[in-house]
Amino acid sequence: MYAWALQLIKAGKAYVCDLTAEEVRRTRGSLTEPGQESPYRNRSVEENLDLFERMRAGEFPGRRPNASRQDRHGVQQPQPARPHHVPYPARRPPPDRRQVVHLPDVRLRPRQSDSIERITHSICTLEFEDHRPLYDWYVQQLGIYAPQQIEFDRLNLTYTLLSKRKLLTLVQDGHVSGWDDPRMPTLSGIRRRGYTPEAIRNFCGAVGVSKTNGSTELALLEHYVREDLNKRVPRVMSILRPLRVVIDNYPDELVEQMDAVNNPEDASMGTRKVPFSARALYRAGRFSGESAQAVFPPLARPRSALALWLLHHLHRRH
Repeated sequence: MYAWALQLIKAGKAYVCDLTAEEVRRTRGSLTEPGQESPYRNRSVEENLDLFERMRAGEFPGRRPNASRQDRHGVQQPQPARPHHVPYPARRPPPDRRQVVHLPDVRLRPRQSDSIERITHSICTLEFEDHRPLYDWYVQQLGIYAPQQIEFDRLNLTYTLLSKRKLLTLVQDGHVSGWDDPRMPTLSGIRRRGYTPEAIRNFCGAVGVSKTNGSTELALLEHYVREDLNKRVPRVMSILRPLRVVIDNYPDELVEQMDAVNNPEDASMGTRKVPFSARALYRAGRFSGESAQAVFPPLARPRSALALWLLHHLHRRH
């Protein structure tokens, strides 16, 4: 990558610039305004090579900490990703080193790395689409292998925080036990929560790939989780807010054992015994008022799945 920087300078496509980061921001332009030329843009190739080698040797650690190489691409174009782009910033060396560290900019590094590794297709999210003309320009000027770059939208879920930086804050500040905490919206986290690989793959296949930013309802992910679990796990019943009910016309001492299917979609899972007696638990949420008229109808005409199941088995027994 250092050799590629020299290649751009020798070809007159890049130069050493003394503008500070703040000056670069002021002169780089915007979506509606073209950028301004740097006063160091017309340095000769020889001067740029000399300054570049002196930068690399650490000659300007105090006086020139922001010296960098900038390409001569599209300064007059109203495109903020192009003018005054700093492809190889000169970073201040650590105290035990004299040589200045030259690393490609984070927006350029993946493109060059993909070319070195002969990657055929590079996929990324939509915010990198504006940088693709800049990537293509570097590839053309360097004459190197160019992988195909394809952008698509992020997989955003409603009511779900997916920013890696913000999730990292939760981990570093100790709000969660780690990246695999069941409360985290990470693959390792939701796997610990009980999400199966098949459910996640089915969800991603249903959502598909889009070129438009948007959000997907969290309920859709939960739907595919339930759909997959329905096929592979046994069914059980529970009541979170139970209300004890006494059936006064049922023998008080009698306890009947009824067969309940473990999984209606998989007969191989067999059945289990469920006891039924005069004392039963009923879901308290079914009662909406204090009067007898509000309490009695749900009991007189059972509409819950559990009540209908019990009546069906009682009818078969008697």
